Amino acid sequence: MKRAGLLVLFSLAAGAAYAGAQNYEPLAASVQAALHAAVSDRASPEPTFASLEEKARWLSEMSFRLAKRMPNEKERQGFLKTVHYEATRAGLDPQLVLGLIQVESGFRKYAVSSAGARGYMQVMPFWVKLIGGRNDNLFHLRTNLRYGCTILRHYLDIEKGDLYRALGRYNGSLGQAEYPSAVRAAWERHWPYAPKLAQR
Repeated sequence: MKRAGLLVLFSLAAGAAYAGAQNYEPLAASVQAALHAAVSDRASPEPTFASLEEKARWLSEMSFRLAKRMPNEKERQGFLKTVHYEATRAGLDPQLVLGLIQVESGFRKYAVSSAGARGYMQVMPFWVKLIGGRNDNLFHLRTNLRYGCTILRHYLDIEKGDLYRALGRYNGSLGQAEYPSAVRAAWERHWPYAPKLAQR
């Protein structure tokens, strides 16, 4: 009985995520306007790659790695296309974003942290009031990824490209090594990818 209880506790701990809690910081009007414009744009979410071959290769590799966490192939393909589109749109590495999602929510669409952060990228609701539209749903795939990628890009800009500090801000743990190290480890261990060099 005791052993069964320990197994349950272990499985719960293994499924737990860091669950971000970005801190509210007043934004300059110009920054607020720029972020609002970034999350409001509704351009087509079809990702672009160097070639159709490269697109098929990336989707195939990432889909294989994600299959156990997201068994439905159609859902998985849609998720990966949206991650790639929103990450590259924000100037982020899609593999970094996959690592962050793994740590933040464990790829759970409806994850909610104790601080109230929501969805795949664990976005805090105050961001909707600050830069979004009142009807924005943070559990909606594209909305959540759009917000999360825009916010991480904002923090990277504030920190002049320092990913360690930007990730600390994203998680509300600036200056602590645990969260940035966990994201980097997930990124490098589970989501590495090298584009195939074009033949000359």
